[in-house]
Amino acid sequence: MPLRLYNTLSGKIEEFRPLADNQVRMYACGPTVYDYGHIGNFRTFIAVDGLRRFLRQSGYQVRHVMNITDVDDKIIRNSARDGVSVKQYTEKYEKAFLEDAETLNIERPQLVRATDHIQDMAKSIALLEKKGFAYRADDGSYYFRIAKFPDYGKLSKKDFAGMEDGARVDVDEYDKDNARDFALWKAAKPGEAFWETPIGPGRPGWHIECSVMSMEELGETFDLHAGGEDLIFPHHENEIAQSEAMTGKPFVHFWFHARFLLVEGEKMSKSLGNFFTLRDLVLKGHKPSSIRYLLASVPYRNQLNFTFNGLKQAAESVDRLRTFALRLKTERFSKGASEGISELAKETIERMRAALEDDLNTAQAQGAIFEMVRRANAAADAGQMRKDDISPLLCAVEKFDEIFAVLKDDDQPKIQRVLEWARTEGKLKEASQEVIAAANAQQLSDAEVEEKVAEMEQARRARNFKQSDAIRAELHAAGIIVEITKDGARWRRK
Repeated sequence: MPLRLYNTLSGKIEEFRPLADNQVRMYACGPTVYDYGHIGNFRTFIAVDGLRRFLRQSGYQVRHVMNITDVDDKIIRNSARDGVSVKQYTEKYEKAFLEDAETLNIERPQLVRATDHIQDMAKSIALLEKKGFAYRADDGSYYFRIAKFPDYGKLSKKDFAGMEDGARVDVDEYDKDNARDFALWKAAKPGEAFWETPIGPGRPGWHIECSVMSMEELGETFDLHAGGEDLIFPHHENEIAQSEAMTGKPFVHFWFHARFLLVEGEKMSKSLGNFFTLRDLVLKGHKPSSIRYLLASVPYRNQLNFTFNGLKQAAESVDRLRTFALRLKTERFSKGASEGISELAKETIERMRAALEDDLNTAQAQGAIFEMVRRANAAADAGQMRKDDISPLLCAVEKFDEIFAVLKDDDQPKIQRVLEWARTEGKLKEASQEVIAAANAQQLSDAEVEEKVAEMEQARRARNFKQSDAIRAELHAAGIIVEITKDGARWRRK
C-alpha cells in the first residue's frame, strides 16, 4: 500500500508520489531564533522528523532542507533592545535549538540561514516588481500586490472576495482574515540592522525568505513543504503567491501541517503558567525519550493534549520497550523456534507499516508494537520462547525505533548537557533535586557497572542483602537500573 498523506492544498488525503523517481525534495519551516523552542514547536519538528524517517524507511532518497529564520521583526527589535548585532543575538538561540533537536533525536536536515541569502532575496523582489507583482512604497519598502494573484487563498481556503486593493500590512505575523499587500522588503529605519542591496538598504520580509531559499535548494517546483498549522496563513499562503508569481509554475506538490498542542487541556500561554520549553521539562526530571514519545503519540493532524500524567505514561511505555529489548538480548532461551512468534513479528511490522502509510497514524503503530510485546512476554513467561524467535522480534523493535527513536539508552548525557546550560545561565535552582543528584552521581563506564553488578550478585548469593541493596541503590543513583531475573541480574541505563 502506498503512503497516503493529507494535502492541505487539496484538502484531502492523497497518495504521495514524488515528482521524480524515488527522490523526495522536502522543505520544512524551521525556528525563528529569537528565544528557546517550546514543546509546541517541537511537536511539529518531531512530526516532520517522523515523516522524513518513514520516507527513508520506505526506500525514498530524501533531500530535507530547513531554514533558520535569523532576521525578522522580533529579532530586529530584541537585538536593538540588547544593544548587540543580529548575528550575536541569534547565535545563542540557534545553538540552543540545534542542541534541543539533538536531545530529542531529531535528525538534522540541511540548514539554510536567511542572512546568507539577502542578496538573492533582493533579486527576487526586483523580478516581482518587473513582472508587476511588487511595488515600491515612498519609504523604499516593497510590497506584494495580492490583487495581481487571483489564486490567493487556495491553501488556507479563506474567502478574500472583499479584500481592499492596495491596503498594506507591515508586520511579518498576522492572523486577520482580510488580506493585505504584505511586505517583501522593509526599508532601513534608524537604529535597526539593515543590508545594502540593489533595491536599497533594508531587510527582507519573513515570507520572501522561505520562497527564495526553498527554490534555490530544491527547484522551482518540489515535492513537499512542511510546518505547523499556524503557518498556513499568512506565511505559506504568501509563499505560494510570491513563488508562483516569480516562476509561473506550481510551487509545491504536497503541503504537510502539524496541529498545535494543548497543555493540560488549555492553550499554552506564559500568562497561564503552562508554557514549557524542552529545557524546562528536562530540568523538572522528564527524560528526552519520554518527551519525544509523548509528542509523537497522537497523529500529527490531531490535537495532542500534553499532560504530566501523559508524560509519566510515556516514560513507562519507553521503559517497557527497553526492558523487553533487554530481555530478548540477555535471557537464555532454548534452541529452536516457537510456532507463531516469527509470524507475530512479521505481522507487527506489517501493521506498523500500514498504520504509518495511513497518513502517519503513529498511535496505531505504537499500539501494534505493544500488542507484540504483550504476546511475546506472555510466551516467554510460559516458557514458549525459543532462541530463533529473538531475531524477528528484535527486527520489529528496530523497525519501530527507526521512526520513533526513543529506545537508545542515551538520555543521561543529554540531561547532563541541559544541567550544564542551567549552571551557566544561573537557572540551576529550577532543576529538580532528582535531576541534580543523578547528574552529580558517579558516572560509571560499562565495565565499572559490570563489576558492581557482579559484586551485588556475589552479595546476594552470600545472603548479604544489605550490601546487595546498597550496591543496587548506588547504581540506581548513577542512572543504572538492575533487574533480577531467573538467569541472573541484567542492567541498563535509564
